[in-house]
Amino acid sequence: MHADARPPIATTVLRRTVMVVAGLNLAYFLVEVTIALTIDSVALLADSIDFLEDTAVNLLIVLALGWSLAARARVGRLLALVILLPAIAVIVQLVLKVGDPEAPAALPLMLAAGGAALVNLVCALLLARIRVAGGSMVGAAWLAARNDVIINMSIIAMGVLTLVVGTGWPDIVLGALIIVINGRAAVEVWRLAGEETLAARALAGEDLDDD
Repeated sequence: MHADARPPIATTVLRRTVMVVAGLNLAYFLVEVTIALTIDSVALLADSIDFLEDTAVNLLIVLALGWSLAARARVGRLLALVILLPAIAVIVQLVLKVGDPEAPAALPLMLAAGGAALVNLVCALLLARIRVAGGSMVGAAWLAARNDVIINMSIIAMGVLTLVVGTGWPDIVLGALIIVINGRAAVEVWRLAGEETLAARALAGEDLDDD
């Protein structure tokens, strides 16, 4: 064997890692949604919903691991659509918040976002070790965790800005930013799923030049 060659990651290892990530996401969803509802933060509520979405994504990955390339590509495209679900919740909250832009309590908001950033960083590091072996599905989960760290740090910065301006408009603007970030992640996952579809067709002996 070549010195740089690495053995493939076993499906059981993939499943175990993804289940740990799913458990972390579900646990912090319960924490963050409680704080978000208490302080009336649209950005934090959107982030808590994203934790719930990430839980569903990772549970779906556990079910799909070991399937054929074609089946994995179909699940990957489904995950791309699932990533957009938090954006719908954000839009509804944005509409409500614009009518009454009251500033959320900054300190609990920043503490909750800091905890979320830590959880998402751990998840991203766990998934980074297996994302190549896991294909587009695990790639979807890794992209979500990575983007969530960015969102969490933005929420912390928004909390500081809220202390300065004293209104809920930073909260509203960040909600719109979350929509953009989730949309870009969905596009990337859709692209990865498309690559697996082409790979599955190539293995099946189909002529891709006719497309």
